[in-house]
Amino acid sequence: MDATAFPTPVRAVPRPKDVLELLKPVTWFPPMWAFMCGVVSSGVPLTDRIGFLVAGMMLAGPLVCGNSQAVNDWFDRHVDAINEPQRPIPSGRIPGRWGLGIAIAGSIISLGVGFAINTVVGYATILGVFLAWIYSAPPIRAKANGWWGPLVCASAYEGLTWFTGAAVMVGGMPDSRIIAVLCLYALGAHGIMVLNDFKAVEGDRVSGVRSLPVMLGERPAALLACWTMAVPQLVVAWLLNSWGLVFPAALVAFSVASQYIFMQKLVANPAKEAPFYNATGVSLYVLGMLTAAIGMRGLA
Repeated sequence: MDATAFPTPVRAVPRPKDVLELLKPVTWFPPMWAFMCGVVSSGVPLTDRIGFLVAGMMLAGPLVCGNSQAVNDWFDRHVDAINEPQRPIPSGRIPGRWGLGIAIAGSIISLGVGFAINTVVGYATILGVFLAWIYSAPPIRAKANGWWGPLVCASAYEGLTWFTGAAVMVGGMPDSRIIAVLCLYALGAHGIMVLNDFKAVEGDRVSGVRSLPVMLGERPAALLACWTMAVPQLVVAWLLNSWGLVFPAALVAFSVASQYIFMQKLVANPAKEAPFYNATGVSLYVLGMLTAAIGMRGLA
């Protein structure tokens, strides 16, 4: 007899593995990568603050990012009941209001860890938790807007985590040049986030979700995403060069030139080629982030 004919029993208390699935570990890598870029760009030897480094990595990945996934799943539970009924909350494996409780508890723990590291990281954590909630929760629910949703996500995943990594290592406010570069990469990541919207254009159009591919059309949205990714990187290359970091600047510029080749394929058929560009152009983008971070070590 087919086991799927029987519904999953609703549990009184969720199992640890179901809580872990709710926190989506696969999503922790991008913010932890940006966090490490911040660590590297600070110029502080890793061994000097190893305990703070470990705490910061936990904060960027399992805590703030993981908590944002719990927040998102809680407020998407009705949609997931239709589209992804196997997810922990709609399946009943995270029963009742446990999903909301996990999101609230995660927020509180994140704030505690952030302030335990230092005050600057604590305030950055407040902003990160705030962005996680306004992205998914009504009445703001930024994810429903094609302009604000990607900006909130990019700011939290790329910019704020880079800032946190640097702040953890220097024990306070990072150098203004680090802040300038991380802001540019966060702005460029808006384009990366737009790429994720091409996989559900028809569904978004039917359900009324105002993603950029829906509002602008697929090709205009792809062109906008490309410009949004490319221009900030070129500004980063110019800044690095102006600070005397000629070789890192050249590498970042070469990365943009290489991305341009893949962008042609993306723009020709955005819905089909977005996964290809994520594997190629976005990989070059994040390698450029690390290149800039390594170059900036010399500014410390």
